[in-house]
Amino acid sequence: MGIIVKPLVTEKQTKITEKFGNRYGFVVLRTADKAEIKKEIEELYDVKVVKINTMIVPAKRKSRYTKAGVIEGRVPSYKKAIVTLAEGQTIDFYSNI
Repeated sequence: MGIIVKPLVTEKQTKITEKFGNRYGFVVLRTADKAEIKKEIEELYDVKVVKINTMIVPAKRKSRYTKAGVIEGRVPSYKKAIVTLAEGQTIDFYSNI
């Protein structure tokens, strides 16, 4: 276990979920493959996974202006999985808040 790092709850991913209804995004470990991701999501959320698309999001350079001057850094890269569920199934990320 521990392949799924966290669910993606961003503005862009929320629009995709609203448009298609059965697609959800997750940040996963870089070493995870599609079979492992499918198995863990089906166990954690008790749903049937139809399709998984994975992608590696590249690192980004960031800078901000402060009193001390410009501070530069970078945001690390990560692997993202877009999971398509069977018709009529959903995942509720906010159920245990």
